[in-house]
Amino acid sequence: MRIVPYVRLSMRAALAAWLGAACLLPTAAAAQYGTVKSVHNDWQVRCETAPGAPGEQCALVQSVTAEDRPNVGLTVIILRTADQKNWILRVFAPLGVLLAKGIGLTVDQTYIGSAQFERCLQNGCISNVQLDEKLLAQMKAGKVARFDVYQTPEEGIGLPLSLSGFSAGFDRLDKGR
Repeated sequence: MRIVPYVRLSMRAALAAWLGAACLLPTAAAAQYGTVKSVHNDWQVRCETAPGAPGEQCALVQSVTAEDRPNVGLTVIILRTADQKNWILRVFAPLGVLLAKGIGLTVDQTYIGSAQFERCLQNGCISNVQLDEKLLAQMKAGKVARFDVYQTPEEGIGLPLSLSGFSAGFDRLDKGR
C-alpha cells in the first residue's frame, strides 16, 4: 500500500504548518504547538488558536529523536483538515533529509508505504498524509510506528515512535479535547 500525500491545504492548514514549522526539533516541538490539554502515555493533545482562525484547533502530538543522532528527530502531528471532514498525519523532519526518498512508515512489522515531502521551510521539511480508516486502525492497534528518513540514498534512519496512548489520545481529540 502506498501512502498518498494529502496535498490540498487550506489557509488554516497552511498556517498550522507554518506555526508547526518552528517546532521541528523534537526537544522544542511539543512545547511550541499550543497548550497541553491532556496526556495519553507518549502522546499529548495540544490546542492553539492561530491568528485569524475562527476557533481553537487541537492536535495529537509526539516528538522523537534518533538514539544515535541527537540532531535527527521528527515531530508527528495528527489533526483535522480545515473542513473537519478528514484527518492528516503531518510529519516534520529536519533539514538535510534526502527529499527524493521521501519518508517511509512501518507499523509494528508491517510496511505501510512512503510519502513525499511537500515542502521545506527554514526549520525543516513537511510531509502530509491523509489518515484513512485503515491506517488509523493500524496505528490504534499497533505498538510502534517507525518513520524512515534518509540522509543519503544508502543511509536510512529509522525513528521509532511509540503508539502507546495513541488510541486514547485520538479518541479524545476526535471527541473534542
